[in-house]
Amino acid sequence: MHSAESESVMRSPDALCTAVCAALEDVSGRDVVVLDIRQLSSMADYFVIASGTSSRHVKTLAEGVLDRVTALEIRPLGVEGLEAAEWVLLDLGDVVVHLMSGDARAHYRLEELWDSSQWPAERNDAQ
Repeated sequence: MHSAESESVMRSPDALCTAVCAALEDVSGRDVVVLDIRQLSSMADYFVIASGTSSRHVKTLAEGVLDRVTALEIRPLGVEGLEAAEWVLLDLGDVVVHLMSGDARAHYRLEELWDSSQWPAERNDAQ
């Protein structure tokens, strides 16, 4: 049986994003950023990006998010990088979560890569 919260999260990418951010706050995720990528890609609605202070912390962030979504009866579509925990990707369907060490985040600069204001206007208008 689904709880009212899990029903809401399953129907709404916004609610799922809120649940992910709450889970990250509970385990002291750093520099949490939510990117709305609906105008840039059909693969997801949101990216949530957060940093951990060490590989162990990054793994703890991932486990915290996975515990929260599992409690809401949501199954991740994919989990990558959990063992090395330098960059963990959690594919939750409408929300993709990137959990990174500070070094990995500085190197890959996902916020810049997915910043819609940096894309050509015709790409933004076409979506």
